[in-house]
Amino acid sequence: MAEPAHRHHALDYVEISVTDVGEARKFYSSAFGWVFNEYGPDYAGIRDPARPGAEVGGLARASDVRQGGPLILLFSDDLDASASAVVAAGGRITNGPYDFPGGRRFHFTDPSGNELGVWAERS
Repeated sequence: MAEPAHRHHALDYVEISVTDVGEARKFYSSAFGWVFNEYGPDYAGIRDPARPGAEVGGLARASDVRQGGPLILLFSDDLDASASAVVAAGGRITNGPYDFPGGRRFHFTDPSGNELGVWAERS
């Protein structure tokens, strides 16, 4: 049996905030051989070399790059239940849930102030 593409509440995707997506795409392509899916001037998906068509992360344009580094995204089988669990555990939803081309997602901060995101495929 094949392993599922995404696992519930597993680390699933890493977004790297950049000030210039095109420049960052050139850098990561040259330095590491990364290949990208193009989504316009504000976003490029980092292709997974082991799974054709799949992505492992993205380059997201931001006016000011996060001091805390990349945004870690978890996958959820039930986004609304995950959002409720985050709040019940003492986290704070900072954005969403909202729709995006690949599904739905929200961002939250943990009690230490770390920001993470959770996403789900469109149902």
